[in-house]
This record gives sequence, structure tokens and C-alpha cells, in this order.
Amino acid sequence: MIDSYGRNINYLRISVTDLCNLRCEYCMPKKGIKKACHDEILRFEEIEKIVKKFVSLGINKIRITGGEPLVRAGIITLIEKLSKLKGIEEIAMTTNGTLLKKYAKDLKEAGLTRVNISLDTLDDKKYREITKGGELKEVIEGIKEAQKVKLTPIKLNVVLIKDFNEDEIMDFVNLTKNEEFDVRFIELMPIGQVRHWSLDRYLSNENILKKVPELIEIESKDISSPAKYYRLSDGKGNVGLINPISCKFCSNCNRIRLTADGKLKTCLHSNHEIDIKGLIRDGQDITEIIYDIVKHKPKEHCLEAEEYIEREMTAIGG
Repeated sequence: MIDSYGRNINYLRISVTDLCNLRCEYCMPKKGIKKACHDEILRFEEIEKIVKKFVSLGINKIRITGGEPLVRAGIITLIEKLSKLKGIEEIAMTTNGTLLKKYAKDLKEAGLTRVNISLDTLDDKKYREITKGGELKEVIEGIKEAQKVKLTPIKLNVVLIKDFNEDEIMDFVNLTKNEEFDVRFIELMPIGQVRHWSLDRYLSNENILKKVPELIEIESKDISSPAKYYRLSDGKGNVGLINPISCKFCSNCNRIRLTADGKLKTCLHSNHEIDIKGLIRDGQDITEIIYDIVKHKPKEHCLEAEEYIEREMTAIGG
């Protein structure tokens, strides 16, 4: 599918739940969120129907997200069914990693290709602080298990937060010396009710290059990737910078999102959504709706104009 700006839309991100077993400060408000009712969430057979339609229209890359996707019962079965669809070249997952030790082997056998793991600090105390009680040890064990079963290449997503983890930049970069990790620093985005918290703690990714000037820019194999990649001269892995605020990458955006409650979004930072849950449950064909929403995919987001979305990140999908 080609949108009105000539971008090939071949990537579908699917949130399977709005629930999470962590409460990261930049993702979930202190008072929590209103959990969706069971009937509001897409059933797996409905997700499968939607994916089949998207694949028939040219989608070949899928990412499973949440909330935390591994808290959704039956997730292994969904991965297995989606992996058997002809035309899909990759099924990846974004996870906080706390349950990976338990599920990595089953995920690999079901057909999952690789994982992105959210990890904002390498310090036990700070990890418990930012996640409101999470245990870093569980994530480390999950990473090791993912390596063991070859859910690779592993990408570690690090949200850069002022006065929290800027002193760990070199520690994260050094992880790429001996491991084939992609450590990707992501600028903190103002989303939902926690946007003011995020705006007060925003730090440009330019700080990465200032602190680690020895990083060498390399060419990315995937032109649609939001990251600009670098490498240490003696490194096995890569360092990626994802700059949605300081240097947006909308011109190469190839994705569309499906939320857990059945809404299609063409831009993370737009309040515009199309609800297709009812149509799917009524057995209606959504082909024209998909074509229309792709046709009207916006040229770019407007964060620099302080146009922020209302939905929480956990309700949209990472």
C-alpha cells in the first residue's frame, strides 16, 4: 500500500492488551488508567482476521506490543497462527523483558523472529524507581534467555530521561562492545496525561554524541527504520538514536497501528483513529477503510507545535 506521500506502508504494529505488569512513569499516570472491559478488547480470532486482510494488501512485517504483550493469556497461540500466514516476513515483539525467561523458548518455536526490550537503566534501585517496583534481575535473565534461543538481533530500547539515566549513557553504549545488541536511545515523548512529566525531563539525543564522540555513523540496512545508527570502532553491536522530537523521521514512516480495543492509527502522535472492532464483529469487509486511512496518513506529526495526543502510551501500544 502506498500513501499519498509515496511511502510504502508494509508494517503493522498490533497492541494485544492495555495491561502491563510495570508502571513506568513516562507511560502510565500515577493514578493509573481505566482498564478496558473484556468485551472492548479484540479477541485473537478478530486480530487474526484483521491481519489476514492487511497481509493481503501488502503488509509483510508485524510487531506485537502492549501494554506488556506477555501478560495476555494465549499470546503464544496468536504468534503461532500469525506466523503461518503466507506473506509475513517478520513477527517481532516489544516487551519489558520481565517474563521473557519464562516464554522466550515458546515464542521462538511459535514463530517469533526477534524482540525489542525496554530497559531504561542498568541500576537495580533506579529500575525499581522508574517502573514502580520492577526487578532488573528478571529483565537481565530474560535477555540471556532470548539470546540462548536466538530471538535475535536483540534491540534494547532506552528512553533518555534528564536527571535519571543520562549518567548511564556510556554504560549502555559499552554493552555493544562485546554483544551484538542494538542499543537504541529514544527521546522522551510527551504523550497522554504524563506529557508534562515528560516535557520537564526531555533530553535531546545530541547528548549521546557529545558524551561518546568516538561513535562512528554507519548506514542502516533498513531505510524505514526510525533510528540513525552508530558503532564503536571495536564494537560488535550498534548504537541507534531515535529522535522524534529533535529530528523527526516521518518521511520514512511505513507503519500503521492497531490498538487493543480495535482502533486503527496511522500516526502515534495523532488523535485521529478509526474504530474497526464493530465492523469486524459484524463480518463487514474493511478493505476500503484500510485504503482510505492509509491514503489520509498525515505527512508528519506536529509535536514541535505542541500538538499532543490524549491517549496514554499503554493504551496505544509501544
